[in-house]
Amino acid sequence: MLGYHGCDAAVAEDLLAGKPFKKSENRYDWLGPGIYFWEANPQRGLDFAIELSGRKKSSIKQPAVIGAVIDLGLCLDMTTLDSIERVRKAHHSFVSTMKTAGTALPENSADLMRRDLDCAVINWLHFMLESENTKIDSVRGVFIEKDPIYAQSGFYEKTHIQIAVCNSVCIKGVFRVPETQLLHWTSHDE
Repeated sequence: MLGYHGCDAAVAEDLLAGKPFKKSENRYDWLGPGIYFWEANPQRGLDFAIELSGRKKSSIKQPAVIGAVIDLGLCLDMTTLDSIERVRKAHHSFVSTMKTAGTALPENSADLMRRDLDCAVINWLHFMLESENTKIDSVRGVFIEKDPIYAQSGFYEKTHIQIAVCNSVCIKGVFRVPETQLLHWTSHDE
């Protein structure tokens, strides 16, 4: 599949020159640790880089997006019943373990932009599977984000599919995204 990674232009050039991706390992990463991509959505990758560049302490000075060819390998695909059930069981096990240890559970933020609990559960599932000598190569999830696109709509402005590649061997190659694949709209009112 094709994925798109938002980053600084200098980082994009380094990746295109063959340097390795840096794995994200924040405690709030939605799909746990990994190299994050937007599936089939180069504009969303660029928009993310633009959003980050506006934050204090951002390392992104010139927003860019690059594409990657990805083999998902053993994928925890949150669009399938099997994966959803695995995560449900991991959550149950995680909650039980935290209660026994007397440790408070992490929480997701109310707007679901910081997913500390989800990240902890995915990490727990990684731990459970690794104890069975199984490693997840990637995690895939659908995220409904922002506002409905019109009154009573079930479609939302920033709905997207995100991939966290846990095993960098799954990234088969990278490419420069042609300008023709990016939107140049300045407003959603157009």
